[in-house]
Amino acid sequence: MSTSGSTPLRPLAGRILSGIQPTGNLHLGNYLGAIRNWVALQKDFECLFCIVDLHAITVWQDPKDLIRNTREVAAGMIAAGVDPVANALFVQSHVPAHAQLAWVFNCVARLGWLNRMTQFKDKAGKNRENASVGLYVYPNLMAADILVYKATHVPVGEDQKQHLELARDIAQKFNIDFGKTVFPLPEPVIRGPGMRVMSLRDGLKKMSKSEESDYSRINMTDDRDAIALKFQKAKTDPLPLPTTPAEFEDRPEAANLINIYAALTDRALPEVLAEITGLQFSAFKTKLTETAVAVLGPINAEMKRLMNDPTEIDRVLARGAEKANAIANDVLKEVYEVVGFLPRH
Repeated sequence: MSTSGSTPLRPLAGRILSGIQPTGNLHLGNYLGAIRNWVALQKDFECLFCIVDLHAITVWQDPKDLIRNTREVAAGMIAAGVDPVANALFVQSHVPAHAQLAWVFNCVARLGWLNRMTQFKDKAGKNRENASVGLYVYPNLMAADILVYKATHVPVGEDQKQHLELARDIAQKFNIDFGKTVFPLPEPVIRGPGMRVMSLRDGLKKMSKSEESDYSRINMTDDRDAIALKFQKAKTDPLPLPTTPAEFEDRPEAANLINIYAALTDRALPEVLAEITGLQFSAFKTKLTETAVAVLGPINAEMKRLMNDPTEIDRVLARGAEKANAIANDVLKEVYEVVGFLPRH
């Protein structure tokens, strides 16, 4: 679907929609768990990559930080290899159809479905009465993100499977309620190795930008010295390096570092274990550091270049929004007709 001044999206194996929140401090977990996989998927799928700022404000965001973080995420994705010409890279709030379709889905989804969403319980914590309504209903917005493009596939991790199931339930109920198959039932694309990168301070916790200690994560903006120091200080245990996957049991920190190395080198675990057999943890950490620097160094440099030219980032995002709006507006028009909204003249 072509619009003036934009490159049309490609009809390939299917259409993928994936999103990432602009909450700052892109880290190794974001890269290995999402962005690197998107770079691979764009070879075979028509892809729309969305920076989900509407989702971000379900919890308080400083407005100035939100703008900077949105550009930083875009810069990180481009620097890591997401092609904004062949695909659509855009900001969620630049495509109003996301929020418009989400309201329709608020009237399709059932309270019982949302009550089963475990992420709301986790994020709201004990003080649920003070959580925003947006935090409660955001799975409906996530469904709208996917279905406003009639996406056929969605990359998901373990913590997002439930939301994709909800999107499928909403699509199915909408189709049944209105007697017309408007939406496909999107299929999951399960991420490969490295999809759950854990904290360098606690191998039982997922690497997160919200963890207090910066030593818990490798940021995509970290330089060589920072990466070396963080891996050097990464928690391990007194036992020798594992030599088989069976030895990972009850050794989450060792397993995490080896899995990171396997993901960075794009190799299977048995091959990696054979390579590092007999090494001390200190020697392995040096090897891991050099590998991480080799992968992240060029990304870091390109991110810095882009962040020094925010107008270039904004132009890329504007072109992406143009492509996304061209698809989303047609789908929203179809939905409005099916629902029975009076057309505008």
